[in-house]
Amino acid sequence: MNTAPESLQSVFDRTFAGISQVRETFTPQLRPHEVGTIANISTGIARVSGLPGVGFEELLEFPGGVFGIAFNVDEEEIGVVLLGDYWHLHAGDEVERTGRVMDVAVGDGLLGRVIDPLGRPLDDKGPMAASTRLPIERPAPPIMDRAPVTEPLQTGLKVIDALIPIGRGQRELILGDRQTGKTAIALDTILNQRGQNVVCVYCAIGQRASAVAKAVAILREKGAMDYTVVVVTEGNEPPGLAYIAPYAATSIAEHFMEAGRDVLIVYDDLTQHARAYRELSLLLRRPPGREAFPGDIFYIHSRLLERATHLRKELGGGSLTALPIIETEAQNISAYIPTNLISITDGQIYLSPSLFELGVLPAVDVGKSVSRVGGKAQRAAYRVVAGDLKLGYAQFEELETFARFGARLDQDTRKIIEHGRRIRACLKQPEFAPVSVPAQIAVLLALTAELFDPVPLDRMTDAEHAVHEAAASIPAEVCARFETADKLSDEDRKAVIEIARKALVPFQPKPEAKPEAKDGAKTEPESKAGAKPAAKAEPKPEAKPKPDDGSKPRAPTDAKPNSKPNPQPETEPKPEAALKEKP
Repeated sequence: MNTAPESLQSVFDRTFAGISQVRETFTPQLRPHEVGTIANISTGIARVSGLPGVGFEELLEFPGGVFGIAFNVDEEEIGVVLLGDYWHLHAGDEVERTGRVMDVAVGDGLLGRVIDPLGRPLDDKGPMAASTRLPIERPAPPIMDRAPVTEPLQTGLKVIDALIPIGRGQRELILGDRQTGKTAIALDTILNQRGQNVVCVYCAIGQRASAVAKAVAILREKGAMDYTVVVVTEGNEPPGLAYIAPYAATSIAEHFMEAGRDVLIVYDDLTQHARAYRELSLLLRRPPGREAFPGDIFYIHSRLLERATHLRKELGGGSLTALPIIETEAQNISAYIPTNLISITDGQIYLSPSLFELGVLPAVDVGKSVSRVGGKAQRAAYRVVAGDLKLGYAQFEELETFARFGARLDQDTRKIIEHGRRIRACLKQPEFAPVSVPAQIAVLLALTAELFDPVPLDRMTDAEHAVHEAAASIPAEVCARFETADKLSDEDRKAVIEIARKALVPFQPKPEAKPEAKDGAKTEPESKAGAKPAAKAEPKPEAKPKPDDGSKPRAPTDAKPNSKPNPQPETEPKPEAALKEKP
């Protein structure tokens, strides 16, 4: 009975001895802790004094868990961009340094989630499961770490994949007036990445909450949220959040790129981003420039889009493809922000409101759109048809303006116009219905082979669906060569064209229409022959009085009795008076 208490006592002794030893060896360290005060609060910004050691873009913490970024570092005060609701802040409140820059959570745990730029969840699915954080501002990969853009990123839209191809690692600008389908093209591209091992990041900047909710609902309905991260700032949130949103989304995308994966990021849209930065700059008393934008407005977009690239194989071979969206005003693509982004990006897709009003959807203006990577990031099967298709469509658009004036057109011109109308009809596509690569190639080869030309325009949609369904019967080895072959062989081309020709047989004009046309052709000369004497009979009564009246009575025997009562009393005295005047 005495051994147990003794052993317990020895345990206590050893424990207390260890505690006393650690206490003796511990030396407290003093850490400097800077605390400043708010001088004044404005819309989305605060001026802080008393933080002499703060760094540029350092994260500061305000009461109530609100964070801010040190934007202006002056001698006496600091201009801070606030990243949250600031209505409870007042002058004199304390501000603390954090010693770090703004960062965001990254990782696979973000897939399928809707978050804000600070990494806070907005979808009621619980806290974020992410163990890694990256700063939102990161340097772009150096040139020697980059690889050429050679792999295509299929959008599922025929007009883009055939005429304005996008490569993995490219930056392609989407611009156009409001309500012309810019977001629809971006969402179609995200939907088409299903099963392509591509991670998508959709960044909504200053958008209406209803528009963002609609986009997220479409992605969920189509099953695209499994490989998509949505970063959202609504229009009623502070401009600081709208400013950091694209940088935070790019850091999330870069994490996947550095892991060797292909990533697509959509910025919707950078017009709101530029306006938010202009608002912050004007509030911080930075000097305004053109259109009241600050002088570094070009730099905030260039340093963002330069992070999109294709890495070398030694670095994982990942890629980051950027699709920035810009809203133009009254089709003015030469405004300040659009021209900045046109010069930064590797091409643009311009959406025309006039085509949108005509029902040509997607309303891509092929003449004003370009991809500066082009055929280098395009499958060989597309390259075979792209040149002829673009040339034929350009000829059609040029000749269509002449046809509107009712000018007489020769047979070749009418053929070009009819062929161009079929091209335009085939390039139309419903929303959120991407087309697979074999179906696209079957339609485009049928177009270049002029198989659609005999099809009436009102049946073009059904004819195209028939070709889509027939494309499923293309042999698997041929479809595999679409993806891998450097050149489309003649045998494969003939096989695809033959499949499309068989699918279009029900839409060809019926042979019974030929004799009807012949009968109509026969009746036309008969009517013309019958019309000739009528045409001759009309001038004859006018010419009768000049010679004798009875010189030509027999040719128009039927016309004489009808013409005698009315014209004779009026026409006969006139030549007699003329004859009397002549001598």
